[in-house]
Amino acid sequence: MIISSLLQLLPFRSAARTIHTTAACSEIRKMARLRVVDNSEIGKRAMAEGRPPKCIHVYNKRGVGMIGDKVLVAIKGQKKKGILVGLRQFQKPKVPKFDTNNLVLIDDNGTPLGTRIHVPIPTMLRTILKEKTQAKGADYTKLLAIASRFV
Repeated sequence: MIISSLLQLLPFRSAARTIHTTAACSEIRKMARLRVVDNSEIGKRAMAEGRPPKCIHVYNKRGVGMIGDKVLVAIKGQKKKGILVGLRQFQKPKVPKFDTNNLVLIDDNGTPLGTRIHVPIPTMLRTILKEKTQAKGADYTKLLAIASRFV
């Protein structure tokens, strides 16, 4: 009798309201944290301070970034553009999956801000960026030239 009276006093939730969590989002969408893998000055400072850049916008129709897509990032209080060169999300067959979401910073015409890329980049990025170079008018071949290793 005492227990039933105590239960009436407490705010009791029904069993239909259970705690659940959603699956981890492994896509490049807005507010996704990225890792700068070139040796640009702004990228080195942001990564050293422990404040990695965050994605603001993905330049494609779906709004979800894939390898080779251009993104707009917020880094050190500035807006910069970059190319995704490695992703954690599930990839197509024969496309490598990386441990981190890697980004190379570029300027408006497609020239990389750094002079070297520290991590291996996927080989399929060559075909993707060559198609975009011919279609858009930006020159992404310099990004491929500064890459030292391909996977």
